[in-house]
Amino acid sequence: MLNKLAHFAIEADDVERAKIFYESVFGWRFEDWGPPDFYLIHDAGLHGALQQRLEPLGTGRNGFHGSIAVENLDATAELIEQSGGRLIGHRHTIPTVGELSEFVDTEGNQATIIVYEPEQRKALGL
Repeated sequence: MLNKLAHFAIEADDVERAKIFYESVFGWRFEDWGPPDFYLIHDAGLHGALQQRLEPLGTGRNGFHGSIAVENLDATAELIEQSGGRLIGHRHTIPTVGELSEFVDTEGNQATIIVYEPEQRKALGL
């Protein structure tokens, strides 16, 4: 049975600004593909897309919440803030899973950065 997340999309009001954010923070690369303001995301560990938001934020789809595995929470948090994002909530640990923090990108999308425990990282194939 498949039932695995196979693709994710990040919707943005300003696609170019969002590209710069994700390039600066996570080192992702983007490939122009298909319709205007639609990019394939490379190096994110999962098939993804960055695309123009179809409806203004708050009036339509809010998107899919995802978690991004990182090596260093502090360094990534600093990059997020330097790149125009902001941290939200409190940093916390989920026992046997990892330490995490929530953030909002330049387009108002919320996601999680997480440093997985070694056993969990191995189980996820990271």
